[in-house]
Amino acid sequence: MRYGRCMADSTSHVNDIVLKQGMTIPQVGFGTYQIPPEETAERVEQAIEAGYRHIDTAAGYHNEAGVGKAIRRSGLERSDIFVTTKLQNSDHGADRAIEALDNSRRALGLDVIDLYLIHWPVPSKDLFVETWRSMIRMLNTGAVRALGVSNFLPHHLDRLRDETGVTPVILQTEVHPSFSQPDVLSDARNRGMVIEAYSPLGQARDLEDPVILDIAERAGVTAAQAVLAWHMQRGRVVIPKTTSPERMEENLAAAGVSLPETDLEAIDALHSESGRIGAHPDEFE
Repeated sequence: MRYGRCMADSTSHVNDIVLKQGMTIPQVGFGTYQIPPEETAERVEQAIEAGYRHIDTAAGYHNEAGVGKAIRRSGLERSDIFVTTKLQNSDHGADRAIEALDNSRRALGLDVIDLYLIHWPVPSKDLFVETWRSMIRMLNTGAVRALGVSNFLPHHLDRLRDETGVTPVILQTEVHPSFSQPDVLSDARNRGMVIEAYSPLGQARDLEDPVILDIAERAGVTAAQAVLAWHMQRGRVVIPKTTSPERMEENLAAAGVSLPETDLEAIDALHSESGRIGAHPDEFE
């Protein structure tokens, strides 16, 4: 198994992406999905020490408390860390959404959440527009700095726009070489939304693709760095998850990798409609 050489500097500067309301988000974040609650504080502390300044969690991950503990232990100013959390599916609805945000703020130990997302649309409940209205009120009170959605499709976004007049600033969704959702991403960009890729490495499946391996070899970087560089050069935020300090540094160093357009187009071409790893947004409960 070969991944190419890791020659990028782990201290490479991570760019900020400007959201349409003017605030910024670091382009590389640390994902905490499936990190056990009892390990979360240690892993997030390691990520912060490595240089991450953007941490992504969710109520449904049950590890917000660990994220908050790591932030407090870091000694950094609150303004130096960008924190995202997400409303879980059981908390859709006007009143439940407000209560859920309060619960997340308490768990994190934070007065203000930088980015708050609806985790899934759950169209079978048909409460995501009502939930969005409550989140707009949260934004107006200053409890959150920005609002976004995760796993929404264009027809879900149409309803938010048409029924509330407010479009999310970010779409967090599954994006990786074998499932890059070009139509969904193009639609979101046309709405002025920033794309944030979760499972950006295809849960490591895409790292064995011969196209990726060839690009990484020629660039003198790892396969993971080549894929993350592709995301970033396409203007996306990425939130790779790892519990290995070495991989944390490797992923962060991808910010210093630059691939030629021909390589970016070769990775673009790997998309397949059958490449989805996670659930379909119209079906997930």
